[in-house]
Amino acid sequence: MAKIKISAVTNVRNESANIYDCLDSIKFADEIIVVDMESSDNTKEIAKEFTDKIYDHPAVGYVEPARNFALKKAVGDWILLVDADERIPKTLAQKLIDIANKNEVDFVRIPRKNNIFGQWIQHSLWWPDHNIRFFKKGAVEWQDEIHSIPITYGNGINLPADPDFAITHFHYRNIDEYIERSLRYSRQQAKELVSSGYKFDPKDLIVKPISEFISRFFAGEGYKDGLHGLILGFLQGFSIFLIYLRIWQDLDHEPQSGAKMLPIWKTAFKEKAKELRYWLLTVNLHSEKSKVKKIFYKIARKLT
Repeated sequence: MAKIKISAVTNVRNESANIYDCLDSIKFADEIIVVDMESSDNTKEIAKEFTDKIYDHPAVGYVEPARNFALKKAVGDWILLVDADERIPKTLAQKLIDIANKNEVDFVRIPRKNNIFGQWIQHSLWWPDHNIRFFKKGAVEWQDEIHSIPITYGNGINLPADPDFAITHFHYRNIDEYIERSLRYSRQQAKELVSSGYKFDPKDLIVKPISEFISRFFAGEGYKDGLHGLILGFLQGFSIFLIYLRIWQDLDHEPQSGAKMLPIWKTAFKEKAKELRYWLLTVNLHSEKSKVKKIFYKIARKLT
């Protein structure tokens, strides 16, 4: 029986600070494919230490459109897709080799340990953060939309939410990096939202960002991540705000008085205030040890 071959694929742009450690972690693969998107630093020179299969692709501001191009360059039976700021631990590498040799599934969703601002974020909807990153050639196809979910063919599995079987992702290293990406990504996300038929609603400037914060900090238990969780909750809300702000910016604006807008603001804030109260009571309920106080919080939550 012929040996199952694995191709490791990565798309890069100006990743000289990351590319060495990334490629070093995937050198167990039978081939490494690097697709460079107009880097102006020495990313390509560093990559040449690991592979001669380096290809060029125009820079488009985000990775999805270039992924299918990169996948077509791979010749392995299985493909491992990684980003330059990701690392594959040896325990995960062996797990993937075993899965490929057993040949019982077509694609694998792998958890990611997202390290943001120097800390592994274990809540805030950042863990286990399963992503389809290992698959048979031809079993997965990416769409061009930013942060889109890939199209899959066949049967897939989720690896357990175990750090030993997780990709280590060195995500946002600092606030500047987060803001820069938010500014860049929000342009494309706003464009795609309008293309899908979205019509601007002023209350979305309030409702959408607050909803994102609530989903991260409360529903996603971001408060368990401490100050990191609070900061990330606000930043995620800010990113959503930027999307709707860009849509508003591109409209033909008509003068609108404060009196006309006041009912909209009142409705939006009242809706979110009620939701915030519900989640604050929920947090108190889960952290409270007194049975009497638990009953009080349950009643108060029902009345919210």
